[in-house]
Amino acid sequence: MTTQFDAIIYDMDGLLIDSEPFWRQAEMKVFNSVGLSLTAADCMETTGYRFDEVVEHWWQKKQWTGKTKAEIHDEVIDEMELAITNKAEAMKGAHASLQYFKSKGLKIALASSSAMRLIKATVKKLEIEDYFELLVSAEHERYGKPHPAVFLRTAETLNVRPDKCLVLEDSFFGLLAAKSAKMKCIVVPDPNNFDDKRFAIADWKLHSLEEIPSLKLT
Repeated sequence: MTTQFDAIIYDMDGLLIDSEPFWRQAEMKVFNSVGLSLTAADCMETTGYRFDEVVEHWWQKKQWTGKTKAEIHDEVIDEMELAITNKAEAMKGAHASLQYFKSKGLKIALASSSAMRLIKATVKKLEIEDYFELLVSAEHERYGKPHPAVFLRTAETLNVRPDKCLVLEDSFFGLLAAKSAKMKCIVVPDPNNFDDKRFAIADWKLHSLEEIPSLKLT
């Protein structure tokens, strides 16, 4: 098979692992310690954001006392690392999709808004380290998703033109980042958000990574 792509770029949270429940639990627990009672719906407002931007988002709403923004950030990341290490499971089709792209001889990278230690914890837990040529975190970019910086840096590091990259995402902000980088994008939304009309800008919309091999990516 001759593919139109030279590289595949995976998002992580909500795509390779169902980490959003972990994020919600960690955020509600830690923010509650400074008197900010977040609901699950509140947490979903910032899905796809880099976590320092999540902290800043809530700081602008309520400037708490007792802990610094950095302390809140680090406590949530600690909770997340523990949850991933103990509870993370691969999403349906994750391993099969990685094997599919590897069998085509494509470069495979992971580009996430999450901190690098969470990326490393995830690929180790799922035993998928060997699939990736490159792991990239947006934590040191000036802007997180929906800014395209993390995807553009990934393409540059892989020495692949952006228009020869295919991104796999689950969130609208991630999809927007991919399209802003001039990359094609497969979106696999959370079932509760599947009918969100904003996903119309995706090149493909799937119910599961299990559908990847059925696509005609030629």
